[in-house]
Amino acid sequence: MTGDTVDPVSIVPDGALVFGVQLPVQALSRVIAAPWEMEAGVPEMVRAAQAADRAGFFYIACCDHVVIPEAYADAMSTMWANPIATLGYLAALTERVHLMSNVYVAPFRAPLDTAKQFLTLDWLSGGRVILGVGAGHVQGEFERLGIPFADRGKLLDAAIDEIRAAWGAEFVDGLGMRPRPVQRPRPPIWIGGSKGPALRRVAERGDGWIPQGTPRAEMPGQLDTVRSHRDQVRPGTPLDLGAITEWTYVGDAGWDLPDDTLTGSPEQIAESFNDYGAMGVSHLQVRFRARSIDELCDQLERFGTEVGPLLTRP
Repeated sequence: MTGDTVDPVSIVPDGALVFGVQLPVQALSRVIAAPWEMEAGVPEMVRAAQAADRAGFFYIACCDHVVIPEAYADAMSTMWANPIATLGYLAALTERVHLMSNVYVAPFRAPLDTAKQFLTLDWLSGGRVILGVGAGHVQGEFERLGIPFADRGKLLDAAIDEIRAAWGAEFVDGLGMRPRPVQRPRPPIWIGGSKGPALRRVAERGDGWIPQGTPRAEMPGQLDTVRSHRDQVRPGTPLDLGAITEWTYVGDAGWDLPDDTLTGSPEQIAESFNDYGAMGVSHLQVRFRARSIDELCDQLERFGTEVGPLLTRP
């Protein structure tokens, strides 16, 4: 099976520049987690999810690791709550926001099991799932799980194809799976990664793209790479292409923000982020500076109500 055998799915409305957020607390990589998260727990994570839901965020997202090698633990920590369990819990506590894995390491699992878990989540949430998948990057994790690290790209391609087939028809090769998708024709599959194989995979098999650390200056080149290859293998296929923004603070912080923070009025921030829309980006993952859950929720609400309505793409 190849990626073009199932109709593509685009869920971002034409002309919209939507926005989502990686949840706090669920994963405590010290590279991105704020200090306050280290002492926080489930109540704070729920507050952030519900604030994003109220403020009109398009998605909330959870990361995925099973185990972390001890040599990496100082930087990555070992706190990575299971994304399916976490998103299932939050599905019952939110109403509109999409539930996204960012990203689910599909080579770790049997594809049909992944298909069933996310179908169940789509059913429970009333059709709010976005399956974000990636190949994974921690070799020691693959070794402990008994999966060949060198085969991760091939395994991911096969998983995407098998998941899409299971979502496209109730019976495949004489085997049936229910519940069926609430989203029609199926939930979207967004592919994470910013290196060459990931960009080609987006073009060949994805419904969307979740960059992983691509600086703004490099986005036009990577977007051109995806679209150029897409036009060779799936001409005209719509893709929901994303970007991860700079660290952001809406308004006057009243405290010393790190130098790499984009801050200012809602109009100034929207003007900056609309540059992504002009590149052809349709969804932004916004990163916020905050010293507490109260401040984060305030930022989520301010962004959703004051910046969000000003975001557009041609």
